Amino acid sequence: MVRAGGQLHLGTVKTTAGVRELPLLGIAREALIEHEAKQLIGNSVNEWGRERLIFTTASGRPVEPRNIGRSFERIVRKAGLRLIRLHDLRHTTASLLKKLGVSPRDAMVILGHSNISVTLGIYTHVDEDSRRDALDRLDQVLRMPRAAPDSPADTPVAVTSAVTRADPRARED
Repeated sequence: MVRAGGQLHLGTVKTTAGVRELPLLGIAREALIEHEAKQLIGNSVNEWGRERLIFTTASGRPVEPRNIGRSFERIVRKAGLRLIRLHDLRHTTASLLKKLGVSPRDAMVILGHSNISVTLGIYTHVDEDSRRDALDRLDQVLRMPRAAPDSPADTPVAVTSAVTRADPRARED
């Protein structure tokens, strides 16, 4: 919804990536069915009825965009939770998808980003558990026993852009 000329209008999404079809989570489907049943009871038909809006006022009209944020804040306070912005739920979703091992490309589509760098750079916050897991796995790799080299000349001593040999005078034929 956008406000233009003092009235609410259905607006377009920011990018084409914002228009997508996703399977609906079971918990969301159940909540929407319950919500729709409540909307149908006692609501008069108005010009917005044909739009099948999910969030409406008691009279079935669209909710002012800023009032959605206010309602969210009221719900969060009532639940005794730490206050966050409604938009922060996108960050939470991205972080949960990451924690569940969802690929960044799939997360990009789910979140409706048009560019993977947005998903990776803005929405996937590094958490302590991920950092610890990554460093633990790196530690395990570095502690792995190594096979004995075939000859001293084949023993790598440094890794830069190429592997150098123990004897710099040794030539490859």
